[in-house]
Amino acid sequence: MFDVIIVGGGPAGMAAALALGRVHRTVLLVDAGEGRNIAAENVHNFLTRDGTPPAELRKLGCEELAGYPALQTRTGTVTDVRVLDGNDFRLDLSGGETAQARRLLLATGLTDELPGPSGVQALWGRSAFHCPYCHGYECTDQQVAVLGTDPARVRLALQLSRFAADVTLCTGGRPLDPAAHATLDNHGVGVRCEAVARLEGTDGRLEQIVFETGPSLARDAVFVVNVPRQRSDLAARLGCASFADGCVEVNEFGQTSVPGVYAAGDMARRAGMPVPMAAVIAAAAGGTLAAAVIDQDLLSADFDLPSPFAQARA
Repeated sequence: MFDVIIVGGGPAGMAAALALGRVHRTVLLVDAGEGRNIAAENVHNFLTRDGTPPAELRKLGCEELAGYPALQTRTGTVTDVRVLDGNDFRLDLSGGETAQARRLLLATGLTDELPGPSGVQALWGRSAFHCPYCHGYECTDQQVAVLGTDPARVRLALQLSRFAADVTLCTGGRPLDPAAHATLDNHGVGVRCEAVARLEGTDGRLEQIVFETGPSLARDAVFVVNVPRQRSDLAARLGCASFADGCVEVNEFGQTSVPGVYAAGDMARRAGMPVPMAAVIAAAAGGTLAAAVIDQDLLSADFDLPSPFAQARA
């Protein structure tokens, strides 16, 4: 019986494991090694680690965790989960093992669906992006395109225009609101309204956007619409409340609607946050916070103390 099983070994899961290992909680960390940012060249906005490749950051994390004897790791996935009598948890692992824990932390993350256009998959994480905070700086003095027509895409094009050499909004054949078009014109952002046929590039580097009609557009980078999805269905199996976008609902302490089940990282968000926070450092911070709350939760149970977080859950 572990104190805690953590499912997912990304920044949130590893940070939680570190915090729990440092207070001698017995922890099992289960991870399949399929991080959301695996396609990206570097991690950004992580103080002292800005520009570190994701694989290197993971390697450093594993080395740190190996120094804490209360931590165990398993490579694989969780194939089933159930709540036992007494509100403990039993997990079936892909290798045929089973494990039990008093508390469960889900840090399984999101995966990105890329609805198009053709060619985006080969460029994803290298020159096709979705987040200006993760990849915007690298577009300094470059020719950039933003795909889409809704207000958020217009806003992104204007944001990038502050430091990119040239920005063009590509509407994909859809009409653009005249007021938005005027705002873009007034700030030097180009607009192409033809339908996009494909993105072309070499070795992950965008070279041009090809339209169904009209001349191609030479670009160095493109910001596309991504659709984040839950990587795992464990939260749904457990009956954790979620939002319409699929994110697991947590309170300010990482607690889900199911007692004993916590969630951290980009798979979960609070009601006051309109979108998941897709930043490595934010995921790590969320994992650390959830770990501290879990430890205090177990402390209350072990010594029959009142929970300092009972009111927060209610």
